[in-house]
Amino acid sequence: MSLHTLSASEIAGRIKAGTLSARQAVEAALARVEAHNPAVNAFTEMVSERALAQADGLDAAISRGETVGPLAGVPFAVKNLFDVLGVVTLAGSIIERRRAPAAVDAFGVAGLQAAGAICVGCLNMDEYAYGFTTENTHYGPCRNPHDLARITGGSSGGSGAAVAAGLVPITLGTDTNGSIRVPAGLNGVWGLKPTYGRLSRTGGVMFVPSLDHVGPFARSVVDLALAYEAMQGEDEEDPGQHWRGEDRVMDRLGFGLAGLRVARLGGHFERHGVAAVQQATDRVAEALGATARVAIEDAAAGRAAAFLITAAEGANQHAADLRTRPDDFEPLTRDRLLAGMLVPAQWVIHAQRLRSQYRAKVAALFEDWDILVAPATPSPATLIGQDLLEADGQTVPLRPSFGVYTQPISFIGLPVIAAPVQNAHGSLPAGVQLIAAPWAEAKLFQAAAHLERAGICAAPVAPGFV
Repeated sequence: MSLHTLSASEIAGRIKAGTLSARQAVEAALARVEAHNPAVNAFTEMVSERALAQADGLDAAISRGETVGPLAGVPFAVKNLFDVLGVVTLAGSIIERRRAPAAVDAFGVAGLQAAGAICVGCLNMDEYAYGFTTENTHYGPCRNPHDLARITGGSSGGSGAAVAAGLVPITLGTDTNGSIRVPAGLNGVWGLKPTYGRLSRTGGVMFVPSLDHVGPFARSVVDLALAYEAMQGEDEEDPGQHWRGEDRVMDRLGFGLAGLRVARLGGHFERHGVAAVQQATDRVAEALGATARVAIEDAAAGRAAAFLITAAEGANQHAADLRTRPDDFEPLTRDRLLAGMLVPAQWVIHAQRLRSQYRAKVAALFEDWDILVAPATPSPATLIGQDLLEADGQTVPLRPSFGVYTQPISFIGLPVIAAPVQNAHGSLPAGVQLIAAPWAEAKLFQAAAHLERAGICAAPVAPGFV
């Protein structure tokens, strides 16, 4: 049975109606992963027996007339750094192989399963989430379903590729400096980085706790909203969570643009990128009625401060292993972490001071605007192995440059939906950031649903995998 073009909500609807069983849905996903994962290398671990057992349990519950959740029987997969019961959480490394298998599922994984979804495996990523390309030397590069010679972005590259290739309809990722928004854009799928502290991060290997977010990928706005709602809940074990009660966004999907004030970000966000991504951003801005352009002051300084905090805090997490087993790290990851060990404390303090000032400046923009529109990446997907990027008349290092538009936003924890524009550059998609004030995710979903209905943004299965 071919189910890979169906949305998560459609799969759940058929299972609840009795025209499809959860076992059939899971078996179809497992077969599709077996057939197509060798090409994209999105999955690094499968939990097939567990998934089939959960599917049988769900089918039995339905046969007894029990109420099941909104994602009943929907297969999903998670970035390799989320805990999955019985699986060693590797975080894209070989160092973590020494860990015992996870004793419980991560908070977000458990939330999706409580809504009826069924985890089928774990996904490729940059080692310890420190990268923008998912060219993992331990587990192989993840390949973009739109062109297998190109990168998927990172660090949640497997999460973006698995959805784009139709392997599963929903995945989970994390975003420190752009690790949901970059792969969502390069793979042409929807991605959500919620407000910092909105969703629990308990149960997994985080990278930079003061910057880390978790969030879903999907091929439709409804699916993205269902996954987001399922992952919510108060968690006293995550000191970074700021629980404000449930944020139900489904009701806002039919509001159109009513009440939304939208502007296009200029300045920093109109430089540093190729024409295709700027044109895709202009299309989205026009569809949202964004006639005004505004600038975020000190965006470049905010990005620089994010680099410093990332390097220092990330290195601190791995200090012991850097001293005792440096050769077990990926070379690029190791070198960045070692550099982070050498960042002076006064630089980090200055970066944190700038962070507070920068947050206040950006907050002032949201007194006049509900949503700001900006590109997600400076370029569509580049070739695997490419080290330099030609953009805006300059030649720059490729890997750090993919955060040029995302870092100034996640640095202060703003919620963002990455909206996919297909065929922005030949057959390659591009992503556009819809940015809101903290705790205003509902406005983002309202705008995203309008773009999807208008046909401006969509996330079909990549043509080569239909």
